[in-house]
Amino acid sequence: MNESVTQLKDTTGNPAPLGLLGFGMTTVLLNLHNAGFYELNSMILAMGICYGGAAQIIAGVMEWRKGNTFATTAFISYGLFWLSLVTLIILAKLGWGAPSNDTAMAAYLAMWGVFTAVMFVGTLQLNRALQIVFATLTILFFLLAIGDFTAASAGFKHLTGYEGILCGFSAIYAGLAQVLNELFGKIVLPLGPATK
Repeated sequence: MNESVTQLKDTTGNPAPLGLLGFGMTTVLLNLHNAGFYELNSMILAMGICYGGAAQIIAGVMEWRKGNTFATTAFISYGLFWLSLVTLIILAKLGWGAPSNDTAMAAYLAMWGVFTAVMFVGTLQLNRALQIVFATLTILFFLLAIGDFTAASAGFKHLTGYEGILCGFSAIYAGLAQVLNELFGKIVLPLGPATK
């Protein structure tokens, strides 16, 4: 008895640019605040909920459908990071919970730094652009944690903000490169080779 095998071709779009842009744009806007350009405001919170949060979760679910464990874990985790960060702020403002002190925030940020450092190791199997995104994000989380734990000066926090702006723009670049390279059918913006 002959058995026939049917293979389905995945024709869905690449969700990675959505996740990278949601992360990158939200990160730039928050770190412009950290660098001292403006106060924490509803624009940042809205971006954290809608684009940094919801869009990354959507991208993560789409990556899950494609069988991409790394991207699923990254996008859903960082989407929920943004939602949890906004929730930390809103719960305190509404009086539904005590505001997190500097030590608690340092622990929160350090845990995200550890997670990101391990995810960075995974990017060594991927392209150079993603390695830069995860390396700068690891540094950012640890700088933010150190800033909170040591009650660092405004200058240190502003410097951390500039590093965060670099991190965010690296993610924007990686996302837009994938969009343009696919549209033009050639390398318009290089992502760099993996270091395997």
